[in-house]
Amino acid sequence: MTVLVAGLGNLFCSDDAFGVAVVAELSQRSLPDGVEVQDFGIRGIHLAYQLLEPYELVVLVDAVQRGGPPGTVYVIEAEPGAEPGPEVSMDAHDLGPDAVLSLVPRLGGTVGPVVVVGCEPAAVDAGIGLSAAVQDAVGTAAQLVVDLITGRVSGPASRPGVAEGTL
Repeated sequence: MTVLVAGLGNLFCSDDAFGVAVVAELSQRSLPDGVEVQDFGIRGIHLAYQLLEPYELVVLVDAVQRGGPPGTVYVIEAEPGAEPGPEVSMDAHDLGPDAVLSLVPRLGGTVGPVVVVGCEPAAVDAGIGLSAAVQDAVGTAAQLVVDLITGRVSGPASRPGVAEGTL
């Protein structure tokens, strides 16, 4: 199985660095063969080009604002075959997961199953370091990613404290 786990976020914007922190945690763990863990940071355009490779599963890890309390971990499944959104700007430093996914077909690729493991941030303003609530969620999210890629989680509802949704 080929899996890409992509950490997204800006280290200089507080809790926006959640995805980067989770992939740093995952890089310390033993993962199955065929699993690539990469820190894409704010390089969304690079992620779009990476997604031109065929993956059986893509797990994006990022801070996501969905209205929950800070530190809430979400599993968000991208709807397969969703139509690309409006034209995205080519600002390589400002492409969120939805913009990246809509860019891939324009580059001639196809995106397979995508799951976002996200965390509700407390703050995404200028600053270095995660808030306490988001830092506490890093280990939970890392284990959730491991569970997703090893097939032990059939859906987000199987883990208490993890919310689900669609992208």
